[in-house]
Amino acid sequence: MNANEVIFYPLMTESASLMVERDNKLIFIVSKKAGKSDVKHAVEELYEVKVNRVTVQTTPQGEKKAFVKLHPEFKASDVAIKLGIL
Repeated sequence: MNANEVIFYPLMTESASLMVERDNKLIFIVSKKAGKSDVKHAVEELYEVKVNRVTVQTTPQGEKKAFVKLHPEFKASDVAIKLGIL
């Protein structure tokens, strides 16, 4: 899958901003067809970071959330600032 087809948009809520600061994680709404490896490759390609782990969850609204934990040498807050969500 193309990286732009995998990731729809970043999600920023109050709990998401805490994850950015505390856990070095970003949250994205992704395609329902995308797997963990697709999300990992898309984030690494689009934002030029190294991903440590990806966890996915389907919401009751039918959207698929991806929780992306970045490698310790990269800061999630820097990526969030680039995206304009923090």
